[in-house]
Amino acid sequence: MTTADPEAAFAAIVDLAIQERWMVGTRLYPLAGDVDLPAVGARLAAFTGLGDVGFLDVMSVTEYDPPHRWVVRHDGAFVQGVGIFLVEAVDGRTRVTWIEDLQLPFGIIGRLGFPLVRPLARLGVWFSLQRLAREAEQLARRPVAG
Repeated sequence: MTTADPEAAFAAIVDLAIQERWMVGTRLYPLAGDVDLPAVGARLAAFTGLGDVGFLDVMSVTEYDPPHRWVVRHDGAFVQGVGIFLVEAVDGRTRVTWIEDLQLPFGIIGRLGFPLVRPLARLGVWFSLQRLAREAEQLARRPVAG
C-alpha cells in the first residue's frame, strides 16, 4: 500500500525509467514497433539478473486501462505467460497488486526446482513493491507541469 494516488502509482509502473528504479535487478528496453509504450500492442524487453548473468524477458502489452490495469504477455524464449498490475484506491491509500502467471522453463526440472527459488522470488517482489511505493509517493509530490 502507498499513500500516493492511483494515478501516480500507475505512472510509476508503466514508465520504464521509473520502473527500472524500483524493480529489483531489472533493466528495461522499449522495442521498436508501431505503438509506443505503454499502449496496447507496444513491445518491451527486460533483462533480469545480476551483472551480466540473467535472462531476457520479451513482452507485449495486451491491456492498458490507466490508472487501473496494465497487462503484458511474456512471449520470450525463456519466460512465457502473463504479467498483470492492478491499481486500486482502498481507504484513502492505493493498493498495487502484481500478478505473474508464468510457465516455468525447463519442464519437470523447473517445476521441481521452483520451490527452492520461490522464497527468493517472493522476497524480490516484496522488496520491489516497497521501492515502487516510494517512487509513486515521490512522483505524486512532484509539481504538475502546465
